[in-house]
Amino acid sequence: MNEQKHGCQFQNTWEIYTSSWKANSAEEKKAIFNKCLGFDCEYNDPSVKIQGWDALIATMQAFHQVVPGGHFETTYFLAHSDKSIARWNMKSSDDQIIGEGISYGEYTNGGKLISITGFFETPQ
Repeated sequence: MNEQKHGCQFQNTWEIYTSSWKANSAEEKKAIFNKCLGFDCEYNDPSVKIQGWDALIATMQAFHQVVPGGHFETTYFLAHSDKSIARWNMKSSDDQIIGEGISYGEYTNGGKLISITGFFETPQ
């Protein structure tokens, strides 16, 4: 597969993953994960380092306790060599930008995310 097609596949996978942050229930999140995440995926950001779907769902649910209706919108995406970088905005339930960051992703040979590392400023 050439790099351009591979990059498009990864961007599609990334957007499916991003939509899981907006899903309400654990069941919805798992249905989305099935399309885009390796079961033993790793997630790492300035506040947490976890592995697996259950831990990621718990992290997402904790996020929604702090930011009800919070979700993410990708503003820039670039991929090659089974890796990606994405710039994003964190948005409130009424689509106001409340934060921004960058994430680094790694993908399996089958095109699923296996590692996600988020970079963003945390409150001092």
